[in-house]
Amino acid sequence: MIPAVICRFRILLLLLLILTLAGCAPREKQNFSEDGWQKAVSRTRETDFYAPHQAEDRYFSPWMKMPDKSFLDVLGWKLFPEDHYTKEEMAFLPGVSPNTLARIQSTQGDFILWIGHNTFLVRTGGQYWLTDPIFSERALIPKRKTPPALTLEELNALVKAPNILISHNHYDHLDRKSMKCLPEDSRVFVPQGLAAMVKKMNKPHTQAMDWWEEKILGPGIKLVCLPTQHWSMRINQGRNKSLWVAWLLITPDTTFYFGGDTGYFKGFTETGKKYPDIDYAFMATTAYHPRWFMHYQHMNIPEAVKGFNELGAKYFIPTQWGTFHLGSEPAGFPGLELKRFIQARKLDSSRFKIMDIGEILEITP
Repeated sequence: MIPAVICRFRILLLLLLILTLAGCAPREKQNFSEDGWQKAVSRTRETDFYAPHQAEDRYFSPWMKMPDKSFLDVLGWKLFPEDHYTKEEMAFLPGVSPNTLARIQSTQGDFILWIGHNTFLVRTGGQYWLTDPIFSERALIPKRKTPPALTLEELNALVKAPNILISHNHYDHLDRKSMKCLPEDSRVFVPQGLAAMVKKMNKPHTQAMDWWEEKILGPGIKLVCLPTQHWSMRINQGRNKSLWVAWLLITPDTTFYFGGDTGYFKGFTETGKKYPDIDYAFMATTAYHPRWFMHYQHMNIPEAVKGFNELGAKYFIPTQWGTFHLGSEPAGFPGLELKRFIQARKLDSSRFKIMDIGEILEITP
């Protein structure tokens, strides 16, 4: 008798919570508007991109404070989603090209390979660069919708010690299992606050860099650490205890901008002015719905294209779509929306490289 009473009491509490939430919109949702967001971005100052960005052992973006999200905000997003998608939008995913290792072995020149999510393998000038490697089935909780183009065993057979770039510590960008299985001799470049953690992932040659810091890595090869607008947190590392970054790789023939994870900010214009002639811009297109919840830390498609134009880059490569379901939108939706945006705005489609997983994009200097 008593268990039945307890069960009914719990059901009553749950119904009361749902009714309360249904009648009380989250604070951030109430306050958000696209026009207000754009005005807030326009008021930020370029000088703040160079301002101190760490206080009391935590990092922050000095040009704009990240909105505080309450428990009600999170519940409002998860329990009462308002975005709706068609069957096509729900089903759309990137293609997956087979026999990737064999195709790489028959490729003579420099190339870009999309392994999946934000994991790209770039061969340039005889060196290999690997970004945010994740080969695991899950990013902590979300499960893959599409497989990686290469297995770790295939990658390790192909590349003995790649250069690895990590943008920040979220689980879909810094995967412990993948990192531990990559070659110990790999050089790894991480944001401030992450070196000690990554060294414990069988990576002793790990170097931390700060925003606007530059490293000369060889004749004509420079790596630049750049600001983004995001945040960081892991179970074993508190909120914003490490930095979040983009990377600029300058080589004698080609310049690559690896944008990491970011919301839209005027830092794209600043980067484009300071480092002109970017060839390939890898732009985040993921987890941007609902806008009221995601606008600060993730760009929607119009913002990603705007940031690309402000960088002054030649080619746009969308990243982080088609692998994990992270926002309200389906995993493949950003790729489909980008195609629609290009067509609706009559943009030059040759400048947008919407790749399949496993696709090898040959680089022509």
